[in-house]
Amino acid sequence: MAAPKKGRSASAQSKPWRSLALILIAIVALTGGMFASGHTTPRLGIDLAGGTSITLRAVPERGQESAINKTNMDTAVDIMNRRVNGLGVSEAEVQTQGDRNIIVNIPKGTNSKQAREQVGTTAKLYFRPVLATEPSGAQAPPSPTPNPSSSASGKPGATGDKATDKTGGKDKTPSGSGSPSATKQGRAVTDGLKADATPTNGATGSPDPKTSTTPKGSTPPKGSASPSAGGDANAKLQAQYAALDCSKESVRATAGKGVKPTEPTVACGKDSQGLWSKFLLGPAAVDGTDVKKAQAVFNTQNGSGWTVTMEFTSKGAKKFADVTGKLAQNQTPQNEFAIVLDGNVVSNPYVQQALTGGNAEISGRFTQSEAQGLSNMLSYGALPLTFKEDSVTTVTAALGGDQLHAGLIAGAIGLALVVIYLLIFYRGLSVIAIPSLLVSAILTYVIMALLGPAIGFALNLPAVCGAIVAIGITADSFIVFFERIRDEIREGRSLRPSVERAWPRARRTILVSDFVSFLAAAVLFIVTVGKVQGFAFTLGLTTVLDVVVVFLFTKPLMTILARRKFFANGHKWSGLDPKALGAKPPLRRTRRPNRPTGPVDPKEA
Repeated sequence: MAAPKKGRSASAQSKPWRSLALILIAIVALTGGMFASGHTTPRLGIDLAGGTSITLRAVPERGQESAINKTNMDTAVDIMNRRVNGLGVSEAEVQTQGDRNIIVNIPKGTNSKQAREQVGTTAKLYFRPVLATEPSGAQAPPSPTPNPSSSASGKPGATGDKATDKTGGKDKTPSGSGSPSATKQGRAVTDGLKADATPTNGATGSPDPKTSTTPKGSTPPKGSASPSAGGDANAKLQAQYAALDCSKESVRATAGKGVKPTEPTVACGKDSQGLWSKFLLGPAAVDGTDVKKAQAVFNTQNGSGWTVTMEFTSKGAKKFADVTGKLAQNQTPQNEFAIVLDGNVVSNPYVQQALTGGNAEISGRFTQSEAQGLSNMLSYGALPLTFKEDSVTTVTAALGGDQLHAGLIAGAIGLALVVIYLLIFYRGLSVIAIPSLLVSAILTYVIMALLGPAIGFALNLPAVCGAIVAIGITADSFIVFFERIRDEIREGRSLRPSVERAWPRARRTILVSDFVSFLAAAVLFIVTVGKVQGFAFTLGLTTVLDVVVVFLFTKPLMTILARRKFFANGHKWSGLDPKALGAKPPLRRTRRPNRPTGPVDPKEA
């Protein structure tokens, strides 16, 4: 009798254990990586963890409809992402939606109001010379006529203690000293740059708009316009400035909006005391793109506290040196320039000397959040497009927790129904199906936890729905395989041959089905944006894992259990009972005896 062939059959019998060992090693490695990274739970989206979602729509400027393109939208997304991350919101999401919208999702635990202001402030950043400024509205005191002789610093560019207080904004010059350097106070700045000057001892940085905004005998900054210089445009602008009431929100919403950088304008802003002031500004001297870097720094060397440092590009450094040099020559309450973002004045430093080094520092009376906010505006303020805030949705942590709880309950109910179905219809085969579902669930959970810090994946409510749908997809693969095995048993074959014959047919069906599901998930992920992408991503991920589990766990486990008597003999609780399946009697091949040749003995006949 010939010995059974070795090689392929022996190798096939050893493969089940190798496949099971491989997938178990993968589970252990991924789980170990999850605990090593410290991220043991999936990162939750806004709708589950709570937070704020902001929708911004790109608005084209007049005659510039073509500016709304993919390149500019991608640039805006990058700048907004850096802006909101500058607030320490490392888990914020900024992404495009369609051709004109940008969605910003900010998780809980963040100052959503500050983040909203940072992200929603979308216009370009400019440095404009200040021609006039004064408190606005009912809070405004009478504006005295400026005295150029009393407002000049003792020495151009001097920044000593007599000029400003670098710690609290109080004038350090003794009362009644008459020092000319006591006219500016508030935020002191190194390198001759000071921020948000406020009047003291009767002096003011706010000339009467009815008088000239440029002191007699001084030279206005290049490109700036004097309201008293004559001309209809200047007269109209002067009248607009005189009537401007920045204490009204409706006025602040329109002041300074839509003005070209080359034109003078009016604007509103808050001074260092938090009061609204109005500004008459000259044409932009420096663009926001000229700021290379800005940073909030806590200065302990001179006790000035939180400061904002600016570093300009080579081109910007030259522009900044020119404008500060011309402003410093005036040595008047108008030797200031305004940092204008979205038509609003966010700071109005004044200059005592030309700043030619390409660096400057604004300091004094800044809180940490104020310094960081200003540095973010300076660093990331120049957007290629203008955006309008379409909607803001805030999800509380309690509501997010309720939705997560509801999603988990739905998933548990779906899993329980699948398990009950398997126990009723497949009985002993559920010993294979249920562990396969658990392996798929473990892999899905661990990979989602790792993808959070790796690519920023956040589990939202649609993603939970995708995971629930995946339970059915995975169970469907088991059912296809089991039914193919049953078909082979109905043909009269024993279990072990039935498993090997059923697998190629079941494998083809499973691959085709999962390919269609994955293709649908991929198309959905590419075409849609926002939360729907979470559903598509989870569906695609679980579909791939379904193939891995079926090939490396379900099939090898079925091959091993087919050798056990409980399944091989078709126990009635195994789910493979030939009688219950209506199997045909086994067809046995019988060999017909050879017909004898030659004469036959009559006795034998």
